[in-house]
Amino acid sequence: MSSPSAVATADYVHGYSERETARLGDQADTLAALLHTGTAYPAGSRVLEMGCGVGAQTVHLARSGPGARITAVDHSADSLAQARARIAAHAPEADVEWCHADLFDLPFSPAEFDHVFVCFLLEHLPDPRRALAVLRRLLRPGGTITVVEGDHGSALFHPASAHARAVIDCQVRLQSAAGGNALIGRQLHPLLARAGYDDIAVRPRTVYADRSRPTLVDGFTRNTFIAMVEAVRDEALAAGLMTEADWDRGITDLHRTALAEGTFHYTFFKAVAVNRADTGLPAPGR
Repeated sequence: MSSPSAVATADYVHGYSERETARLGDQADTLAALLHTGTAYPAGSRVLEMGCGVGAQTVHLARSGPGARITAVDHSADSLAQARARIAAHAPEADVEWCHADLFDLPFSPAEFDHVFVCFLLEHLPDPRRALAVLRRLLRPGGTITVVEGDHGSALFHPASAHARAVIDCQVRLQSAAGGNALIGRQLHPLLARAGYDDIAVRPRTVYADRSRPTLVDGFTRNTFIAMVEAVRDEALAAGLMTEADWDRGITDLHRTALAEGTFHYTFFKAVAVNRADTGLPAPGR
């Protein structure tokens, strides 16, 4: 659900508008406890955040691991500029080095990092296994990778609506057409295993919102999930995925899940794995 701009060839289906930047910030702040609990890097450890985007997750990484040395990488110079400003405003004491680079052309040495953190990046890549293999070579033996991804197939809501389900499916189909996978959360374990990691542990991180949880209704249901789906309206209509009338009905129905009688459920998947010491895997491009 976040920025994929770690790779020059990735087509970010959500776009780079000011609205999208705000959405990413709302998402990171609303879900900080859910996604970052259990992730706290020791002081002095070398942490690579791949695909940092506008720094929405970088702020929370820095807060949960004060003293860690974070290298935040993104392919978009504009996103990095926004990330710098966000850190300066919200975590000025953080030790962050910024790097403008492509995931498949990184200026780092093998085993340079103790930990790698990847959040909402793999969903936008045409070859996520290759990306994970590249990142494994930058980890010291015994170092860890943490991967967080969503899965739009996990969205459950009330009132039920086939039209609301259809607009979500439009986003999934457009992301697939752009070379990504909005259902990747369920695949993290096999992807990490194929990339050569050991001790893989994947745990669901579930968001559930109803009127008793107004912060989640606003921060997640409305401002994160529905806003993300609404942003692909023009693309969906241009591609002929739905009629305008059906789209508008679907979005209206989706908004009903954030009203007094509505509920919304979504599952993120958080994986932690260890870099094994052998180097017997084929090159990342194979």
